[in-house]
Amino acid sequence: MPLQIVHHPDYDAGFAVNDRFPMSKYKLLMEALGTRGLAGHAALNMPEPAPASWLKLAHAAGYVDQVLACGVPEKIEREIGFPVSPRVSLRAQLATGGTVLAARLALLNGIACNTAGGSHHARRAQGAGFCTFNDVAVASLVLLAEAAAGNILIVDLDVHQGDGTADILGDERRVFTFSMHGDRNYPTRKIASDLDIALPDGTGDAAYLERLGGILPELTARARWDIVFYNAGVDVHAEDRLGRLSLSNDGLRARDDMMIRHFRALGIPVCGVIGGGYSTDVAALAARHAILFETASGFA
Repeated sequence: MPLQIVHHPDYDAGFAVNDRFPMSKYKLLMEALGTRGLAGHAALNMPEPAPASWLKLAHAAGYVDQVLACGVPEKIEREIGFPVSPRVSLRAQLATGGTVLAARLALLNGIACNTAGGSHHARRAQGAGFCTFNDVAVASLVLLAEAAAGNILIVDLDVHQGDGTADILGDERRVFTFSMHGDRNYPTRKIASDLDIALPDGTGDAAYLERLGGILPELTARARWDIVFYNAGVDVHAEDRLGRLSLSNDGLRARDDMMIRHFRALGIPVCGVIGGGYSTDVAALAARHAILFETASGFA
């Protein structure tokens, strides 16, 4: 069976080409996956919007209602980074539903990936940092509520610390949150994960991979994990305008291979989400995101 990929055309909320958030990367990512032969009919799965009952497992009910009604206060919209229009609201619901679907497919097939997700700055009370709903936190709590999983590991390798995920899941002992990120990067005020590793600017491929390779056995020793959520943010790349860790394309590929290979060798399902990536060359950015899917396809 090919790698199961979750995608919806409305992941692209139609922002202007020069917007700070490169919304067109979702469409270009699917084009890149098609070119690579990964987006055939047997591989694709389309999500439904996440219902309010799921969203309220992770987020304050009042905030969820504001997003669904497109009535988010301007102050919170400024913290998110864009207005919550009907298309943005739908996109957030779909991306979250997509991560839940990808997690269920991973439990069935061993691995699956969402072409969106990794919105790890959305906290319980509100969104922030280009993140409206925290899809991985919602998906984790849905799986726990449905008894589809009992122990969940989140490995967040986006260049930014997963403060929202830590905020939402800090008291949930059945979920372990790990973030390896740039030390001198957003958010200024970090919320402690269960384990955080902060890396210096300019870390580069070799030092990054050495640090990751050293921590993976420690993570697997902590519990018998039913599923791993993997935030494969590509904003660690040397050419990303928000990242400072200086990884190359080869470094991204080696990182994704190390991550997936480690957990799949132990029979642990992996659910991949794309996380952050910010570049004015959106086609090059989409190609970096495609590395996750190329790598994961070798384990399907």
